[in-house]
Amino acid sequence: MSKGSAQWASAGGSRAQLRAARRRTNSRNALVAAGATLLVAAVVATGTLLAAGVWGFGAAPGPGAAPVSNTRPTASSTPSVSVPAIPSPEFTPVPTPSATEPPPAPAPPAFDRAALSIDDPTSPWFVVNKLRPIPDGANYSPPDLVDLPAGMPNPNGYQMRADATAALDAMFQAGLAETGVQMVAQSGYRDYSVQVRAYDYYVNALGADGADLTSARPGYSEHQTGMAMDILDTVSGCSTDGRCFADTTAGQWLAGNAYSFGWVLRYPDGKTDVTGYEFEPWHYRWVGVPLATEMHATGIATLEEFFGLPAAPTY
Repeated sequence: MSKGSAQWASAGGSRAQLRAARRRTNSRNALVAAGATLLVAAVVATGTLLAAGVWGFGAAPGPGAAPVSNTRPTASSTPSVSVPAIPSPEFTPVPTPSATEPPPAPAPPAFDRAALSIDDPTSPWFVVNKLRPIPDGANYSPPDLVDLPAGMPNPNGYQMRADATAALDAMFQAGLAETGVQMVAQSGYRDYSVQVRAYDYYVNALGADGADLTSARPGYSEHQTGMAMDILDTVSGCSTDGRCFADTTAGQWLAGNAYSFGWVLRYPDGKTDVTGYEFEPWHYRWVGVPLATEMHATGIATLEEFFGLPAAPTY
Protein backbone atom coordinates (compact mmCIF):
# COMPACT_ATOMS: atom_id res chain seq x y z
CA MET A 1 0.00 0.00 0.00
CA SER A 2 1.38 3.39 -0.93
CA LYS A 3 1.54 6.27 1.52
CA GLY A 4 -1.37 8.05 -0.20
CA SER A 5 -3.51 4.96 0.05
CA ALA A 6 -2.81 4.62 3.78
CA GLN A 7 -3.71 8.23 4.44
CA TRP A 8 -7.01 7.83 2.47
CA ALA A 9 -7.89 4.67 4.47
CA SER A 10 -7.13 6.44 7.75
CA ALA A 11 -9.26 9.43 6.74
CA GLY A 12 -12.06 7.17 5.52
CA GLY A 13 -12.09 5.31 8.82
CA SER A 14 -12.25 8.53 10.80
CA ARG A 15 -15.21 9.71 8.71
CA ALA A 16 -17.10 6.43 9.26
CA GLN A 17 -16.58 6.76 12.98
CA LEU A 18 -17.92 10.30 12.92
CA ARG A 19 -21.01 9.21 11.06
CA ALA A 20 -21.67 6.40 13.55
CA ALA A 21 -21.23 8.81 16.46
CA ARG A 22 -23.68 11.24 14.91
CA ARG A 23 -26.26 8.49 14.45
CA ARG A 24 -25.97 7.51 18.10
CA THR A 25 -26.35 11.15 19.18
CA ASN A 26 -29.45 11.61 16.98
CA SER A 27 -31.05 8.44 18.38
CA ARG A 28 -30.49 9.64 21.97
CA ASN A 29 -31.98 13.04 21.12
CA ALA A 30 -35.04 11.41 19.52
CA LEU A 31 -35.61 9.24 22.62
CA VAL A 32 -35.27 12.25 24.91
CA ALA A 33 -37.76 14.24 22.80
CA ALA A 34 -40.27 11.35 22.78
CA GLY A 35 -39.97 10.96 26.54
CA ALA A 36 -40.51 14.66 27.05
CA THR A 37 -43.62 14.57 24.85
CA LEU A 38 -45.06 11.63 26.81
CA LEU A 39 -44.37 13.40 30.09
CA VAL A 40 -46.14 16.57 28.95
CA ALA A 41 -49.13 14.56 27.74
CA ALA A 42 -49.33 12.72 31.09
CA VAL A 43 -49.25 16.00 33.03
CA VAL A 44 -51.96 17.52 30.86
CA ALA A 45 -54.16 14.43 31.19
CA THR A 46 -53.69 14.38 34.97
CA GLY A 47 -54.67 18.04 35.20
CA THR A 48 -57.75 17.45 33.14
CA LEU A 49 -58.87 14.55 35.32
CA LEU A 50 -58.28 16.56 38.46
CA ALA A 51 -60.24 19.51 37.10
CA ALA A 52 -63.14 17.23 36.14
CA GLY A 53 -63.24 15.72 39.65
CA VAL A 54 -62.37 12.27 38.45
CA TRP A 55 -59.20 12.08 40.61
CA GLY A 56 -58.72 13.58 44.08
CA PHE A 57 -56.02 13.62 46.75
CA GLY A 58 -56.35 12.82 50.39
CA ALA A 59 -57.08 9.85 52.50
CA ALA A 60 -60.15 7.80 52.06
CA PRO A 61 -62.91 8.77 54.51
CA GLY A 62 -63.02 6.77 57.65
CA PRO A 63 -66.02 5.08 59.16
CA GLY A 64 -68.84 7.55 59.83
CA ALA A 65 -67.20 10.34 57.86
CA ALA A 66 -69.35 12.31 55.42
CA PRO A 67 -68.58 11.56 51.82
CA VAL A 68 -66.64 14.25 50.02
CA SER A 69 -68.04 15.49 46.71
CA ASN A 70 -65.66 15.94 43.82
CA THR A 71 -67.91 18.67 42.41
CA ARG A 72 -66.68 22.13 43.27
CA PRO A 73 -69.40 24.26 44.90
CA THR A 74 -69.95 27.74 43.52
CA ALA A 75 -71.38 30.85 45.08
CA SER A 76 -74.51 30.57 42.99
CA SER A 77 -75.22 26.91 43.77
CA THR A 78 -78.84 26.31 44.85
CA PRO A 79 -80.58 23.21 46.18
CA SER A 80 -81.71 20.83 43.52
CA VAL A 81 -85.49 20.88 42.85
CA SER A 82 -87.24 17.94 41.29
CA VAL A 83 -89.43 19.07 38.37
CA PRO A 84 -91.96 16.59 37.00
CA ALA A 85 -91.44 15.79 33.37
CA ILE A 86 -93.96 17.39 30.98
CA PRO A 87 -94.97 15.07 28.21
CA SER A 88 -94.12 16.41 24.80
CA PRO A 89 -97.09 16.98 22.47
CA GLU A 90 -97.41 14.68 19.54
CA PHE A 91 -95.69 16.10 16.50
CA THR A 92 -96.95 15.40 13.04
CA PRO A 93 -94.45 16.41 10.40
CA VAL A 94 -95.85 18.64 7.68
CA PRO A 95 -95.04 17.20 4.28
CA THR A 96 -93.06 19.53 2.11
CA PRO A 97 -93.74 19.66 -1.62
CA SER A 98 -91.32 17.85 -3.80
CA ALA A 99 -88.72 20.00 -5.48
CA THR A 100 -90.06 18.78 -8.81
CA GLU A 101 -93.73 19.40 -7.97
CA PRO A 102 -95.07 22.97 -7.57
CA PRO A 103 -97.32 23.60 -4.56
CA PRO A 104 -101.05 23.35 -5.28
CA ALA A 105 -102.71 26.53 -6.47
CA PRO A 106 -104.94 28.24 -3.89
CA ALA A 107 -108.64 27.65 -4.27
CA PRO A 108 -110.46 30.47 -6.02
CA PRO A 109 -112.66 32.64 -3.80
CA ALA A 110 -116.29 31.60 -3.51
CA PHE A 111 -118.75 33.44 -5.72
CA ASP A 112 -120.34 36.33 -3.83
CA ARG A 113 -124.09 36.02 -4.31
CA ALA A 114 -124.61 39.32 -2.48
CA ALA A 115 -122.33 41.37 -4.73
CA LEU A 116 -125.27 42.97 -6.58
CA SER A 117 -128.89 43.52 -5.65
CA ILE A 118 -131.62 41.13 -6.75
CA ASP A 119 -134.30 43.62 -5.63
CA ASP A 120 -133.21 46.78 -7.47
CA PRO A 121 -134.71 46.84 -11.02
CA THR A 122 -131.63 48.68 -12.32
CA SER A 123 -129.31 45.86 -11.15
CA PRO A 124 -128.22 43.23 -13.72
CA TRP A 125 -129.10 40.61 -11.10
CA PHE A 126 -132.65 41.87 -10.49
CA VAL A 127 -135.04 38.92 -10.27
CA VAL A 128 -138.54 39.58 -11.52
CA ASN A 129 -141.09 36.78 -11.63
CA LYS A 130 -144.73 36.08 -10.73
CA LEU A 131 -143.96 36.61 -7.03
CA ARG A 132 -141.54 39.51 -7.50
CA PRO A 133 -143.05 42.41 -9.48
CA ILE A 134 -141.10 45.46 -10.64
CA PRO A 135 -141.35 48.13 -7.91
CA ASP A 136 -143.83 50.81 -9.02
CA GLY A 137 -144.08 48.91 -12.28
CA ALA A 138 -146.75 51.16 -13.80
CA ASN A 139 -144.29 54.05 -13.78
CA TYR A 140 -140.89 52.35 -14.09
CA SER A 141 -138.57 52.76 -17.07
CA PRO A 142 -134.84 51.95 -17.22
CA PRO A 143 -132.44 54.91 -16.86
CA ASP A 144 -130.16 54.29 -19.85
CA LEU A 145 -132.15 52.98 -22.81
CA VAL A 146 -130.34 53.17 -26.18
CA ASP A 147 -131.11 52.25 -29.77
CA LEU A 148 -129.68 48.98 -31.05
CA PRO A 149 -126.78 49.15 -33.56
CA ALA A 150 -127.85 50.07 -37.08
CA GLY A 151 -126.51 46.83 -38.56
CA MET A 152 -128.43 44.59 -36.15
CA PRO A 153 -131.75 43.22 -37.46
CA ASN A 154 -134.39 44.84 -35.26
CA PRO A 155 -137.73 44.61 -37.10
CA ASN A 156 -139.83 46.25 -34.38
CA GLY A 157 -137.40 49.05 -33.47
CA TYR A 158 -136.93 48.02 -29.85
CA GLN A 159 -134.38 49.56 -27.46
CA MET A 160 -132.37 48.09 -24.57
CA ARG A 161 -130.20 49.30 -21.73
CA ALA A 162 -126.71 50.36 -22.80
CA ASP A 163 -124.65 47.54 -21.24
CA ALA A 164 -127.11 44.88 -22.40
CA THR A 165 -127.04 46.36 -25.93
CA ALA A 166 -123.23 46.19 -26.10
CA ALA A 167 -123.29 42.56 -24.88
CA LEU A 168 -126.02 41.66 -27.39
CA ASP A 169 -124.06 43.19 -30.26
CA ALA A 170 -120.88 41.27 -29.31
CA MET A 171 -122.85 38.03 -29.06
CA PHE A 172 -124.57 38.50 -32.43
CA GLN A 173 -121.25 39.22 -34.14
CA ALA A 174 -119.57 36.17 -32.58
CA GLY A 175 -122.51 33.94 -33.53
CA LEU A 176 -122.44 35.17 -37.12
CA ALA A 177 -118.68 34.60 -37.37
CA GLU A 178 -118.88 31.06 -35.97
CA THR A 179 -122.11 29.79 -37.56
CA GLY A 180 -122.71 32.05 -40.56
CA VAL A 181 -126.25 32.70 -39.29
CA GLN A 182 -127.50 36.22 -38.62
CA MET A 183 -129.54 36.52 -35.43
CA VAL A 184 -132.46 38.93 -35.01
CA ALA A 185 -133.40 41.18 -32.07
CA GLN A 186 -137.08 40.34 -32.19
CA SER A 187 -138.36 41.98 -29.00
CA GLY A 188 -136.46 44.06 -26.42
CA TYR A 189 -137.65 46.74 -23.98
CA ARG A 190 -141.41 46.95 -23.59
CA ASP A 191 -142.90 49.57 -21.28
CA TYR A 192 -145.89 48.95 -19.03
CA SER A 193 -148.48 50.02 -21.59
CA VAL A 194 -147.03 47.78 -24.30
CA GLN A 195 -147.09 44.84 -21.89
CA VAL A 196 -150.75 45.51 -21.19
CA ARG A 197 -151.52 45.07 -24.89
CA ALA A 198 -149.29 41.99 -25.21
CA TYR A 199 -150.85 40.22 -22.23
CA ASP A 200 -154.39 41.04 -23.38
CA TYR A 201 -153.60 39.56 -26.79
CA TYR A 202 -152.64 36.21 -25.24
CA VAL A 203 -155.62 36.24 -22.90
CA ASN A 204 -157.93 36.66 -25.88
CA ALA A 205 -156.11 33.94 -27.79
CA LEU A 206 -155.41 31.38 -25.03
CA GLY A 207 -157.48 32.34 -22.01
CA ALA A 208 -156.02 33.63 -18.74
CA ASP A 209 -154.41 30.31 -17.73
CA GLY A 210 -152.83 29.82 -21.14
CA ALA A 211 -151.68 33.45 -21.27
CA ASP A 212 -149.96 33.15 -17.86
CA LEU A 213 -147.80 30.32 -19.20
CA THR A 214 -146.39 32.36 -22.06
CA SER A 215 -146.81 36.08 -21.25
CA ALA A 216 -146.11 38.10 -18.11
CA ARG A 217 -148.75 40.31 -16.63
CA PRO A 218 -148.04 44.07 -16.80
CA GLY A 219 -145.52 45.05 -14.12
CA TYR A 220 -144.09 41.49 -13.95
CA SER A 221 -142.26 41.33 -17.28
CA GLU A 222 -138.51 41.04 -17.73
CA HIS A 223 -138.85 43.02 -20.94
CA GLN A 224 -139.75 46.10 -18.90
CA THR A 225 -136.30 45.98 -17.22
CA GLY A 226 -134.61 46.65 -20.58
CA MET A 227 -132.36 43.62 -19.99
CA ALA A 228 -134.29 40.90 -21.86
CA MET A 229 -134.38 40.05 -25.56
CA ASP A 230 -136.36 37.56 -27.63
CA ILE A 231 -133.87 36.30 -30.24
CA LEU A 232 -134.65 34.64 -33.58
CA ASP A 233 -132.70 34.29 -36.85
CA THR A 234 -133.05 35.22 -40.49
CA VAL A 235 -132.99 31.70 -41.97
CA SER A 236 -135.06 29.20 -39.96
CA GLY A 237 -138.50 30.78 -40.17
CA CYS A 238 -139.12 30.05 -36.46
CA SER A 239 -141.21 32.43 -34.36
CA THR A 240 -141.67 33.08 -30.64
CA ASP A 241 -144.05 30.17 -30.44
CA GLY A 242 -143.27 26.57 -29.57
CA ARG A 243 -139.89 24.82 -29.53
CA CYS A 244 -138.82 25.45 -33.12
CA PHE A 245 -135.93 27.81 -32.38
CA ALA A 246 -134.31 25.35 -29.95
CA ASP A 247 -133.34 23.05 -32.82
CA THR A 248 -131.85 25.73 -35.09
CA THR A 249 -128.16 26.43 -35.56
CA ALA A 250 -128.55 29.83 -33.91
CA GLY A 251 -130.63 28.45 -31.04
CA GLN A 252 -128.11 25.72 -30.24
CA TRP A 253 -125.16 28.12 -30.49
CA LEU A 254 -126.86 30.50 -28.05
CA ALA A 255 -127.61 27.67 -25.62
CA GLY A 256 -123.91 26.78 -25.48
CA ASN A 257 -122.26 30.20 -25.73
CA ALA A 258 -124.55 32.98 -24.50
CA TYR A 259 -123.16 32.80 -20.94
CA SER A 260 -119.74 34.01 -22.10
CA PHE A 261 -121.40 37.29 -23.15
CA GLY A 262 -123.39 37.64 -19.91
CA TRP A 263 -126.71 36.17 -21.12
CA VAL A 264 -128.75 33.31 -19.63
CA LEU A 265 -131.69 31.36 -21.07
CA ARG A 266 -134.28 32.63 -18.63
CA TYR A 267 -137.04 30.04 -19.07
CA PRO A 268 -135.29 26.69 -19.70
CA ASP A 269 -136.91 23.42 -20.60
CA GLY A 270 -138.38 21.47 -17.68
CA LYS A 271 -138.39 24.42 -15.23
CA THR A 272 -142.00 25.60 -15.55
CA ASP A 273 -142.63 24.68 -11.91
CA VAL A 274 -139.84 27.10 -10.93
CA THR A 275 -140.20 30.01 -13.37
CA GLY A 276 -143.93 29.76 -14.10
CA TYR A 277 -143.39 29.82 -17.87
CA GLU A 278 -143.18 27.20 -20.58
CA PHE A 279 -139.87 26.58 -22.34
CA GLU A 280 -138.93 29.68 -24.33
CA PRO A 281 -135.72 28.91 -26.27
CA TRP A 282 -135.69 32.45 -27.67
CA HIS A 283 -135.97 34.46 -24.40
CA TYR A 284 -132.57 35.53 -23.06
CA ARG A 285 -131.80 37.75 -20.08
CA TRP A 286 -128.61 39.79 -19.61
CA VAL A 287 -127.15 39.37 -16.11
CA GLY A 288 -123.47 40.11 -16.78
CA VAL A 289 -120.58 37.76 -17.45
CA PRO A 290 -119.69 36.88 -13.80
CA LEU A 291 -123.14 35.60 -12.88
CA ALA A 292 -123.83 33.94 -16.25
CA THR A 293 -120.47 32.15 -16.08
CA GLU A 294 -121.07 30.98 -12.51
CA MET A 295 -124.50 29.61 -13.38
CA HIS A 296 -123.02 27.80 -16.38
CA ALA A 297 -120.16 26.35 -14.30
CA THR A 298 -122.44 25.15 -11.50
CA GLY A 299 -125.20 23.91 -13.81
CA ILE A 300 -127.86 25.94 -11.99
CA ALA A 301 -130.43 26.80 -14.64
CA THR A 302 -132.64 29.48 -13.09
CA LEU A 303 -132.15 32.69 -11.13
CA GLU A 304 -134.66 31.48 -8.55
CA GLU A 305 -132.61 28.38 -7.78
CA PHE A 306 -129.26 30.18 -7.89
CA PHE A 307 -130.31 32.81 -5.36
CA GLY A 308 -132.38 30.43 -3.22
CA LEU A 309 -135.67 32.16 -3.97
CA PRO A 310 -139.09 30.48 -3.80
CA ALA A 311 -140.37 28.93 -6.98
CA ALA A 312 -142.88 31.17 -8.75
CA PRO A 313 -145.23 29.01 -10.83
CA THR A 314 -148.23 31.28 -10.14
CA TYR A 315 -149.03 34.81 -9.05
